[in-house]
Amino acid sequence: MVNLLELDHIAIACETLDEGQAWVEEALGVSLQAGGQHAHFGTHNMLLGLEDGLYLEVIAIDPEAPVPGYPRWFDLDRFSGRPRPAFWICRTKSLQSAIATYEKAGFAVPLTRGDLSWQMAVPSSGIWPYDNMFPAFIEWQSSPHPATRLPPSGCRLTQITVRHPNAEELAGELHGNFADTRVVFEQGEAALQYKFETPSGERILR
Repeated sequence: MVNLLELDHIAIACETLDEGQAWVEEALGVSLQAGGQHAHFGTHNMLLGLEDGLYLEVIAIDPEAPVPGYPRWFDLDRFSGRPRPAFWICRTKSLQSAIATYEKAGFAVPLTRGDLSWQMAVPSSGIWPYDNMFPAFIEWQSSPHPATRLPPSGCRLTQITVRHPNAEELAGELHGNFADTRVVFEQGEAALQYKFETPSGERILR
């Protein structure tokens, strides 16, 4: 059976993009690349190309963007504290099918950044199920994939640990539509952890 969902990228949330950039670059020993603005949600990002067609996104509220009249995505309106792993994003070839399968994933929002275009399932609250531990769904509508546009960093994502008090239930909901040995579910306080192989050795973001 073909999985409905595949791992696409991972996200680090932060109060300011400068803070997030400094934290990731110090932890991984590599440099991030410029991203851009997301006008619809009033956010901006920086990016890091990873091996295996993945990438890492550092995202924050854009202080120069107008405040949208609705909740921002990735629960950024409530975010505070140090930069940390915040979301994992899965791509699908049919966002409508994914939403039909997982109504709690949100509704389709068309988005653009530069010459990139995509749709993303975003809950109206901006808060994902399971305390934001449920994956966000994306359907790319432009090519090539953004990861191919980023210079190689020499970093490979080896594991995502998804912790939640109801981790077994969360894993059960995704079973049959998502399978990736890099993603493991553990019972505990809601949090994400990313493990990498880097040019400087193994590194963990938590």
